Parts: sequence; C-alpha cells; structure tokens
Amino acid sequence: VQLQASGGGLVQAGGSLRLSCAASGRTFNSYPIGWFRQAPGTEREVVAVIGRGSGSSPYYADFVKGRFTISKDIAKNTVTLQMNSLKTEDTAVYYCARSRIQYTTPTAPRLFGLWGQGTQVTVSS
Repeated sequence: VQLQASGGGLVQAGGSLRLSCAASGRTFNSYPIGWFRQAPGTEREVVAVIGRGSGSSPYYADFVKGRFTISKDIAKNTVTLQMNSLKTEDTAVYYCARSRIQYTTPTAPRLFGLWGQGTQVTVSS
C-alpha cells in the first residue's frame, strides 16, 4: 500500500484548499486514515482522522473543528481534507498516513505506520 498526498498550495487567509490522499492497495478501507501537519520547528500533530469502513464520527483536532472536513471516497480509494477559513497558523507540510491499528481511531503519529509524502500548505495574511 502506498499513499500519495496532493492539493497543497498558497492561499490567502480566509481561503480554502482541498487536500487529497490517494491510496493504492486493497486494504485502503480496512484501517483509519489520518491527516497530520508539521510546521518548521514543531512536532508533527494530528489534524483529523477518519475510521475504517464508513468512517463515521471522524476525529478533529480542536484547532480545526468547524473549519476542516475529512471524508473518504471508497470507490476511488481517496481520503480528502477540505480546509476552509484558513489561517496563517495553518501553514505547514500536511501528511496523510494509515493507522497501524484497525479497530480504533488513534491520533498519535506513532500509531500510524504508513506515510505519504507531504504537501505544503502556505496561508498568507
């Protein structure tokens, strides 16, 4: 299984971006998929996680609640992060990753074992 993140770019504060995480392999929907971000000089932090199967009740970090939405398209093996009302502090490299654990929705980066390459999101003021 491989993950490929895309959709980053430069946007003004208040704008929107849509990140996509395309997964290869048959086990895509058997594990939770998460989005994480890392700004320079900071640790990688969880943004949102969607569970296996239908992905109901996804997890959101407090700082993105009400602004970001995570969803999945099972037919396309894709997890999407819709980011609205972007702030300058959302600037970071964003990564998608697959959980090592199937039946819960973890949030710690160490519990995710398969990572895609990052995509840069830059929000200007």
